[in-house]
Amino acid sequence: MEKFTQHLGVAAALLQANIDTDVIIPSREMKRVSKQGLGEGLFANRRYTLPGSREINPDFVLNKPEYANTSILLSGDNFGCGSSREHAVWALKEYGIRAIIAEGFGSIFYNNCIRNGLLPLVLSEKKIASLVDSVSADPQANRINIDLEKQKVTASAGQVFDFVIKPSQKEMLVHGLDAISLTMTLSAEISAFQQQYVKIYTWLN
Repeated sequence: MEKFTQHLGVAAALLQANIDTDVIIPSREMKRVSKQGLGEGLFANRRYTLPGSREINPDFVLNKPEYANTSILLSGDNFGCGSSREHAVWALKEYGIRAIIAEGFGSIFYNNCIRNGLLPLVLSEKKIASLVDSVSADPQANRINIDLEKQKVTASAGQVFDFVIKPSQKEMLVHGLDAISLTMTLSAEISAFQQQYVKIYTWLN
């Protein structure tokens, strides 16, 4: 899994609550048998003019030249609610999104982000509005920096905001560990437990 320590990127705002997984990637875009190619279907109902088409909608924020190479999304509460489809996170990752700053997240989506190396970061509505103001005049120049190790978000205008993340989730992202890899960091403890367990319950042999 790709590590996340620090990231400086272009940020685009989708300031709406309850952006669900079907908005992130409609079900008709999930016909592939692998993770590859899903980025093309990201926000398909908004990026394109008609369902199933690939005609660009020039009014959608990610299609605007000033938001080229967006890697950070700024959004409202309950981002990623709805179904448990992991495809939503895969599509975001393949498109190039490294972090989402929102007021809150759907719980399954949040955990899917962590498992796939995408940082879901919670800030208040007021702080997100401040970030939007900071980047909107010139998104390419006014990028946002996220330092996961220090747990700080810094805008080009000078705002600095702290954020909270569970230590185990932070470790997974900083070291690029999926759930199995994180467990295997405790292999010595697991082995010691197994040996002691067999000594106590000899009949297991």
